[in-house]
Amino acid sequence: MPQHIVAVGGSDAGISAALRIRELDPTAEVTVVVADAYPNFSICGIPYYVSGEVAHWTHLAHRTAEDLAATGMRVVTDTTATKINVTEHTLDVLDPTGNPQQLGYDALIVGTGAVSVHPPIAGLTGPHALGPADGVHLLHSMGDTFAVMDSLQQRDPKTAIIIGAGYIGLEMAEALTLRGIAVTQVEALPEVLPTVDPELGALVHTELQRHGVEVLTATTVNAISNTDTGALTVNAARDGETITRTVDFVLVVVGVRPDTELAADAGAELGVKGAIVVDDAMRTNLPDIYAAGDCVHTHHRLLGSTWLPLGTTAHKQGRVAGENAIGGDARFAGSLGTQVVKVFDLVAARTGLREHEAIAAQRGWAPVTTASAPDDHKAYYPGATPIHTRITGDQSSGLLLGAQLVGHRGAEIAKRVDTYATALYHHMTIPEFSSLDLSYTPPLGSPWDATQIATQTWSRDHQRGLRPLPG
Repeated sequence: MPQHIVAVGGSDAGISAALRIRELDPTAEVTVVVADAYPNFSICGIPYYVSGEVAHWTHLAHRTAEDLAATGMRVVTDTTATKINVTEHTLDVLDPTGNPQQLGYDALIVGTGAVSVHPPIAGLTGPHALGPADGVHLLHSMGDTFAVMDSLQQRDPKTAIIIGAGYIGLEMAEALTLRGIAVTQVEALPEVLPTVDPELGALVHTELQRHGVEVLTATTVNAISNTDTGALTVNAARDGETITRTVDFVLVVVGVRPDTELAADAGAELGVKGAIVVDDAMRTNLPDIYAAGDCVHTHHRLLGSTWLPLGTTAHKQGRVAGENAIGGDARFAGSLGTQVVKVFDLVAARTGLREHEAIAAQRGWAPVTTASAPDDHKAYYPGATPIHTRITGDQSSGLLLGAQLVGHRGAEIAKRVDTYATALYHHMTIPEFSSLDLSYTPPLGSPWDATQIATQTWSRDHQRGLRPLPG
């Protein structure tokens, strides 16, 4: 008798699990339960649809409904999972008409993802909270996206405030600016893009300003209210000073939290940041129940258990969960937190640990960081630009611990951070990094690539007693 696997969640983890199951066992029956009507859509692509660079929302689908059906999986949309019956191996759901149904399973994969954080701002909570009808939006789903687009078309805003300057906030600042909207970006922390060191975040800050974005850092929004004209007043505080802006549109993107209610109600153990605890096979503590994606904690190859919601991680974890749900023995190898973002003409990226993160890990390292700014290619070829790089390593052993880069969008920042990520994956030392055989041609690089010049600078600063590097 064929196995029946049920996956809850139609984003990266759930669909990746279902695809892997169908690859390995075409006789297995796979049902994917999706709460909305948009399975396998790229949430990461939403800012580019808002900006107009992606012409139609359907283009955000990694695969069409027909593509998914052709694999042999069954996808049920607009269906809400309400309860996992662990002993009975059944899942209670509400079908699109609201009627209760029950699905039996041999194994269940929870891929419920994450939901937007609602910050404690007056006007965002309570029975009279402002919402899309007022021009106040969160952004994490396709439903949120349609609400944003409706608001942009109907309100035709000329001014906007974005609360939050992480990845999505920065991408949306660019998207709204490209639509001709004057944007103010507010960040509670001292600098934008707080996933990199402030020295690099400051470069992104300047790029935002260069494109007309007003940037307010170290600024906490405390209230949003309607005006008599239908505009929105945003009150904030910075260094004891009250800051007020009146705008037509407000976007709140201050982060997400794991969506674990379904699993937790069934008895799943929760851990870091309230995420579901899984082992490296993506098993929960519940029999025949796996979990993957933004709802679970992440094995970090340098830190151990953490919570790090990333699409790349969700795809890998989903694939592992799917394979093991049908009796396999796959393992999630771990994350390094490799991330990259484009902000107008700059690209910022990071992988591994920053110095303060490495210190907090208490792994016996003596982490130190060196900054450098090598050119992306030979200076004699026109158009060379600096790549502002920060390398963190263990001063005792020379072990590479992390890298951060900011450079022009033409400087292949994503390729270069991936080179560092590969070295981190294989536990390379910083001196060993210089032995990598990397490509070179004057329009694209140097005999010592910019990545190697940065690591050699670290070695000169922190390991003078070692054998000198060649060249």
